[in-house]
Amino acid sequence: MNTKEVIELSDRYIMNTYRRLPVVMVRGQGVRLWDADGREYLDFVSGLAVNSLGHSHPKVVKAIWRQANTLMHVSNLYHIEQQARLAQLLCENSFAAKAFFCNSGTEAVEAAIKLARKYTKTSSKNGAGKYEIITAKHSFHGRTLAAITATGQPKYQKYFEPLPPGFKYVPFNHLQAMQEAITAQTCAIMLEPIQGEGGVYPATKEYLQGVARLCRENNLLLILDEIQCGLGRSGKFLAHQLYEIEPDICTLAKALGNGFPIGAMLAKEQVAQGFEPGDHASTFGGNPLACEVALTVLQVLLDEGIIENAAKTGQYFKNKLLELATKHPQIKAVRGAGLMLGVELTGDGQSVVDYCRQQGLLINCINNKILRFLPPLIVKESEIDTALEILDRAIMN
Repeated sequence: MNTKEVIELSDRYIMNTYRRLPVVMVRGQGVRLWDADGREYLDFVSGLAVNSLGHSHPKVVKAIWRQANTLMHVSNLYHIEQQARLAQLLCENSFAAKAFFCNSGTEAVEAAIKLARKYTKTSSKNGAGKYEIITAKHSFHGRTLAAITATGQPKYQKYFEPLPPGFKYVPFNHLQAMQEAITAQTCAIMLEPIQGEGGVYPATKEYLQGVARLCRENNLLLILDEIQCGLGRSGKFLAHQLYEIEPDICTLAKALGNGFPIGAMLAKEQVAQGFEPGDHASTFGGNPLACEVALTVLQVLLDEGIIENAAKTGQYFKNKLLELATKHPQIKAVRGAGLMLGVELTGDGQSVVDYCRQQGLLINCINNKILRFLPPLIVKESEIDTALEILDRAIMN
């Protein structure tokens, strides 16, 4: 089918929940994509921080083929070797002692919310009345009812009322506001170390360490949502390692399967004991195929210098964007860490996105004025240079 036919078919039969760009992608290799008309693009969106190893990575492709030809799904009625090995790999490279597997980021957040409330209510005599979770304004935690309620952006909540009770929002990077929000009903604080959908806003080290201290002092759980910023994106395996703190619970997804759907919630030993059989479950979560893929992805990330490349090329990219800002007064700010970078403009960003796409570069715009760059973690400096040349022209135009 050609591009026009696919778009017409999509418009006819698919619910209108996305503002899709008028392109149909049909093939990917490394940092590049090709559309149905044969046009080639540098992909600096990577499926919204999903394809960290790029497209069609040979080891991932081989893992999918091998496991699909052996065993794809049996349910969690049985022990699954790939799931156990994946949990081991995640826990041995993080703060965590136990893992729970699901299919997406929003499911991981739901699991974290449930675990935080159950653990708090059952771990102490004073826990029965504790249910409230404090999150940050401009945060994003997912699309289910509880996850959009946890999300500190009213635009995602409109028309879906009544929302589940038990969430409170405070300004990001404002420690005093967080301290003042804590009450006798608070059980946890949930934050993104680097806000993604909110505009690529990193937490300051002083702030996140201060929040961790508040949690210790008030016997609260610290939940860190690393669905977008985790697994090498920040230049560290987990973004909170930049801040020299440990959470009690952490949520992961996106890059974990490099395009194959899988999510995970990690927790410290004592907190993980809050869940008992029957408290939570996922039919497809952690099946042999998803876990074999995730195992392969993590082994490549950890063993082949991918995270180190993200730190190195991310700093190179950020420095070049800062240089570009001295040339273009339209650039208001450059921020982010690793290969999770944002450029805030004084004017409309969508026109820049459109120009870049026409010139063979795929980027993303959030909140109308913020350009977001999420290239695969395998990106080379020469590819960043090509992207910068296109971006330079786009801003001038």
